[in-house]
Amino acid sequence: MRDDARRRDPAAYATSLTLDTRFGDMDVNGHLNNVAFARLFEETRVRFLRFGSGAPAGKKAPSSVVVGHVAIDYLAEGNYPAPVTVTLAIGRIGSSSFTVAMAAFQDGACIALCDSVLVHRDPETGPSPIPPALRERLEALHLKG
Repeated sequence: MRDDARRRDPAAYATSLTLDTRFGDMDVNGHLNNVAFARLFEETRVRFLRFGSGAPAGKKAPSSVVVGHVAIDYLAEGNYPAPVTVTLAIGRIGSSSFTVAMAAFQDGACIALCDSVLVHRDPETGPSPIPPALRERLEALHLKG
């Protein structure tokens, strides 16, 4: 992730969400800790899937994906109380999984990158192919560049 210059450009992403940082997000050095970064990425991913472009128009998306893998690259220190803007796009779409590509920006600087592999699943049978309607929505949100 960190070697891909487009990943540090907010214009490469389809959507964004600005989140407040919390006092409890700091480590002993006064910087955002690793768990805070994970929480910010998780909150953005969940809001996207439940209420954003990952959901059918006007509806809350059903719980049809599970997290298969998460990777975070920490690029710079984050600080409290400045808000963090997390950008999101779709990095890859496979037959039953897709990668959500995200970046965290604070005061205009990219401070972290995150890739989350999500696996589409049928509640009764487990991993299953991505349905055409979901695939179409995901394809419209590909990482640019």
